[in-house]
Amino acid sequence: MKNSTLKKEFSQSTVQRMRNIITGNAGNRTQVQTGWEKKNLDHSEGDVWEENGKKWTIKNGIKQSVSKLQDIKSIIALPLSCPTCSQPMKASVANKKMYSIHGKCVNCVAEMETKIKLDGNWQDYKSNMMNLNKNSSLEDFEMALESWVKQSDTFVTENGEVEDWGQTDKSKIYKEIKSNLEKLKNTKI
Repeated sequence: MKNSTLKKEFSQSTVQRMRNIITGNAGNRTQVQTGWEKKNLDHSEGDVWEENGKKWTIKNGIKQSVSKLQDIKSIIALPLSCPTCSQPMKASVANKKMYSIHGKCVNCVAEMETKIKLDGNWQDYKSNMMNLNKNSSLEDFEMALESWVKQSDTFVTENGEVEDWGQTDKSKIYKEIKSNLEKLKNTKI
């Protein structure tokens, strides 16, 4: 057998890779690359930052996007335990309803209402709750009224003809309904 000589040349990056493996630094770079490099920012638990037009946070060690409706979700979402008594809140219909109204579990609301009855303030409490409900419904109706007033009275039919349905005087109807709504809001139940 003849002398065997290696006829292949090793590139500089391959030699550097072998050196890194032998020295125990297998993860080190073997080449230098030029160009744009992304900034690595370390974020910790609870940080909120914006990246590419979207908000992010870290919860329980996991990177999560922050929704635009996050505040509403936190109001609606039923917690694991009652904020008042720290008892576990089961996902029952009663607990969901009482938490959305009072921010407590159904048992805490029952205790609160019992104390109100014992103190002799039940009629005031009941009246106040009914007025809040009434005013909320009136506000919804008022928003629908505002939408109706801004709505156009011209419609395009399937044939492409434009029809004008604006024979009614919206401003007169609007003023009358608006004054009646104000009277209803100021009326106590």
